[in-house]
Amino acid sequence: MTFSVSGRCADTGMFGIAVSSSSPSVAARCAHVRANVGAVSTQNITDPRLGPKGLELMAQGLSAEAALERLVAEAPHIEYRQLALVDAHGRTASYSGCRTLGTHATARGDNVVAAGNMLITAEIPKKMVEAFAATKGRHLGDRLIAAMRAAVAAGGEEGPVHSMGLIMADRVSWNVADLRVDWTEGDPIEECAGLWQRWRKEMDAYVTRALNPTEAPSYGVPGDL
Repeated sequence: MTFSVSGRCADTGMFGIAVSSSSPSVAARCAHVRANVGAVSTQNITDPRLGPKGLELMAQGLSAEAALERLVAEAPHIEYRQLALVDAHGRTASYSGCRTLGTHATARGDNVVAAGNMLITAEIPKKMVEAFAATKGRHLGDRLIAAMRAAVAAGGEEGPVHSMGLIMADRVSWNVADLRVDWTEGDPIEECAGLWQRWRKEMDAYVTRALNPTEAPSYGVPGDL
């Protein structure tokens, strides 16, 4: 019921995840990133605890593969889980338990890993990784959106998707992007893509506002600085 792409920008070190599902509020459960550490997507019959735990293991110095091995060895009911990790060096790891739903697959590349379940075809994660690679040099947010569009073009899930999230971390302790379409009867991927095009113009300015308001731009709204 879910497909996702987790990526790292080799030029900036930024991490991000884009994820879509037939169920509501998918990003709230499945997507986890931390600046200078990595990204973890935990999906299928989701255990949201595995995202922060995977990030903490990588923060302690474990590679994506080693962190995944620990998660698989220690997490309860791991046979229901599907996991995808990227670490601070761009190394990736993925896992699909034996009770992952429907047609499922994962695919890995440099600085990127994609995973999905209840898919039209097992080729979809591979198409997502290819789209991410083909957009090298563009902003990480654009590359993640391109991968999600590639999934849709290849058939996507067996049924309609209703939610999507796009999150990114970059140098500061909070997520610099946290964009969510928690439920729509329309196209959550294109709706989220539209949010991204709006947010990317202001994202860096809001970081400046947090770190040094005296240098932050104004937006010409009532009560603005």
